[in-house]
Amino acid sequence: MCDVVHNERERRPADSPDAARSAEGVAMGDDIASATFTREQRKRYREKVQRCLDVFERMLIEQTFDFDRPLTGLEIELNLVDDAWQPAMANAPVLEAIADPAYQTELGRYNIELNVPPRPLPGDSALELEQLLRASLDRADQRAREVGAAIVMIGILPTLRAEHLQGEWMSANPRYAAIDEAVFAARREDLELDIAGAESLKMFSPTIAPESACTSVQLHLQVSPADFAANWNAAQILAGPQLALGANSPFLFGKRLWAETRTELFLQTTDTRSPELRNQGVRPPVFFGERWVTSIFDLFEENVRYFPALLPETTDEDPEAELAAGRAPRLQELRLHNGTVYRWNRPVYDVVDGRPHLRVENRVLPAGPTVVDVMANAAFYYGALRMLSSDERPVWTKMSFDAAQSNFTEGARRGADAVFYWPGMGEVPWDELLLRRLLPMADEGLARWGVSVGVRDKYLSIVEERCKGRVNGASWQVAAVQALEDRGLDRQRALTEMLRLYADGMLANAPVHTWEVP
Repeated sequence: MCDVVHNERERRPADSPDAARSAEGVAMGDDIASATFTREQRKRYREKVQRCLDVFERMLIEQTFDFDRPLTGLEIELNLVDDAWQPAMANAPVLEAIADPAYQTELGRYNIELNVPPRPLPGDSALELEQLLRASLDRADQRAREVGAAIVMIGILPTLRAEHLQGEWMSANPRYAAIDEAVFAARREDLELDIAGAESLKMFSPTIAPESACTSVQLHLQVSPADFAANWNAAQILAGPQLALGANSPFLFGKRLWAETRTELFLQTTDTRSPELRNQGVRPPVFFGERWVTSIFDLFEENVRYFPALLPETTDEDPEAELAAGRAPRLQELRLHNGTVYRWNRPVYDVVDGRPHLRVENRVLPAGPTVVDVMANAAFYYGALRMLSSDERPVWTKMSFDAAQSNFTEGARRGADAVFYWPGMGEVPWDELLLRRLLPMADEGLARWGVSVGVRDKYLSIVEERCKGRVNGASWQVAAVQALEDRGLDRQRALTEMLRLYADGMLANAPVHTWEVP
């Protein structure tokens, strides 16, 4: 999930000649030349970021952004395991065997990522995407098995232990070392993990290695400048319901913690603040936000104002000159800085084929459990987002930002047991909120996108059945481990057997609500 390494990937239409390049997860700009930076470099970078921000503000007023055909994009982070279902530190040979530029490294050597080229939503596009994903992942898994590994799509690998993250755990990319160095240069002390859920975990780490446990699905939507704020605000409101519906990360280092432990783990493992700075209210790099916005500029301005640079490398681009010449500047320093502020709904500026565009990048969901579950989660999100963002009296005018953030935390902590606040309904269980309000909204929203009835029926029926059964990936994992422990297995053996059964369901592409508890 440490996507600063290839942050702000270039997005191109699926039918563009450069679509393959998009699938490569092209790193923005040159590789990081050094893991340390001088005071002069930091001063120069701060000045350049401010110049980029000023140019960006002018562009929002004067420039034409590309949004004629809104596109969606998808990224899935994956885990590698060996034949004993333990993490396999083998992404280099696995990627060599897969030999597909759509697959890239991630932070840990037991992680890889699949980048899916952007595509429009209408018609049966989602069904075609499901088939593409299944075929791609099946082929990748077959190739991985040739070098002694297998692919698992899950929020946190349940068999991962702290001792696995000692020694050569980090992928061989200079940017990973640079971000690790930057976090600890800012903290000047070890990371402290302190997560209390059904059980408790407290430990210290001398590296950002535990962050590699976080594997997610990222959903992109290209929007116009005028529509950005409404879509971002709506995405923030949906974050809690998304987590209740899709939680899939209940175990970390052998402990049962939150339903979606990944969100709190990511917050703590990227935290550049000392305890004293936390007590002062300094904002963390993993940032839900603090207010509804009226423009994408609000978010970029906050990023520049509140967050110090982690990787202060500058380029030779003159953004003012590029704009004056009628070209869209890359604003590389601003984009790099934006890539080190980990908002759960991140604003994205990018330039494709010389035309600038804006995206909302939704980073809320964990990976898995199956391709069809991922597609159902995405269908729910895009459909509900369409309706919430176009409401004449938006929900965020009737709901405080703090309430949305509380819903986010509630969804992460409790998953299928979450209770949310919703205007006009008060305190309401997540399943009732979805069944009565958000699911019909998602169906109408997808219809407005031009999505076919077959697509809507297939994926939203999966969401409906999850709600009726009050089940998600996390609840199945917990129930399976509990059943195996009741039979006499210790925790590690139960987690291993649960993961084996999970992988069977994943490969069968059976929705998680249909899985039997052992």
